[in-house]
Amino acid sequence: MYNPFQILTDAFQAEYRVNLSLERQGGNIMLTLTNKRGVVARRMISPAQRNDPARLQRVIESIRLGIAIERGHEVGSLLCAMTGGRVTPVRPGQVCAVQNAGM
Repeated sequence: MYNPFQILTDAFQAEYRVNLSLERQGGNIMLTLTNKRGVVARRMISPAQRNDPARLQRVIESIRLGIAIERGHEVGSLLCAMTGGRVTPVRPGQVCAVQNAGM
C-alpha cells in the first residue's frame, strides 16, 4: 500500500527528526526536518506531489539537493544520481562518468 507519509519519514529519519503536519488549506502538508542545531529544511508538499510516487520522489531528491547545497557539499554526484547521468555541464569537463561513458 502506498503511504506517502511513511515514504517521507523513511527517506529522512536516519539523519533528521521528521515532522509532518497537515495544513488546513487544500490538504497540503508541511515537512520539517530538524537536527540538534534546529531546522534543517522545511517544505510544503501539495496533495498532487504527495499522491504521485514519481513526483514525491522528485520532492525528496529536491530536498536532499537543497540540504547539500546549503552545507556547501559538491552536488555533482547527487545531480547525476537524480538525473540518471543526464546532466549538461555548465563548464567544459566531466560532470558524470555515466554521461561521458555513452558519448
